[in-house]
Amino acid sequence: MRVGLTPDRLFLAGRRRGFHRTADRSEMMMVEAAKDPGDWQPAVEALPSAIALSELHRPEVTVVLSNHFVRYALLPANDALKRDDEWLALARHRLAAVHGVAAGNWAVRVSAAKGGGERIVSAADAALIDAVRTRVAECGAKLASAQPNLMTTFNALRKDIGEQSCWLVIKETGRLTLALIEKGTWRAVRSRRMDDGWRTPLREILERECAVLALDQPYTRSVLVLNEDFAVNGREALHVPDWTGEDEFEAGAPDAAMAHAAR
Repeated sequence: MRVGLTPDRLFLAGRRRGFHRTADRSEMMMVEAAKDPGDWQPAVEALPSAIALSELHRPEVTVVLSNHFVRYALLPANDALKRDDEWLALARHRLAAVHGVAAGNWAVRVSAAKGGGERIVSAADAALIDAVRTRVAECGAKLASAQPNLMTTFNALRKDIGEQSCWLVIKETGRLTLALIEKGTWRAVRSRRMDDGWRTPLREILERECAVLALDQPYTRSVLVLNEDFAVNGREALHVPDWTGEDEFEAGAPDAAMAHAAR
């Protein structure tokens, strides 16, 4: 089963096996969120109760971590680095330069690069990973893996994206994560908080990001927009033939999972 861990809710998806049938089942469980969206403890404490809702016996659990709980960075191609530990050392140095001493307490992973391109770094509080493992074990389940939302979502859409260039946008309550995929490889990652009542047209956000990146070709008409539960529930994307630029993002609760793809 999969559990999506966010500051104020848990998403669950699994397969319940009966004598004659196997059925998909999904649930959402609200939790009392901390004042700081980056505080993962209330959500983690609710994990045993959430897993119990599945009524599965000793399930293997994949936990998908909200982008509120993960930091991302990109490492450019570097022919001088040959080993994984060298890439990890560079990733830790980059994170420390940006986030300071707090980065020393993070669990860090560096993805493999396609064709020698940029590598994406994912980092989460090591105490978060330990707490997830402990809570999952408490209810007799086994932690299969803990994955960042962005990476899980990208892997689920990898075949659909292929070699095209597009923005991958993940909308969460209080956070917007943007990843530019250029010809199938990582080009940029941005993750920002959204305050209550903040509304900005998505086209405007993407045009601003394209300008910052000084792109030869601005990618504002090839966009996949998904809500925070996509990585858990794997819903089919809704394809919209025309991109009007009128869609706005609010900081409130998410709507149903969706995707815009005007290619």
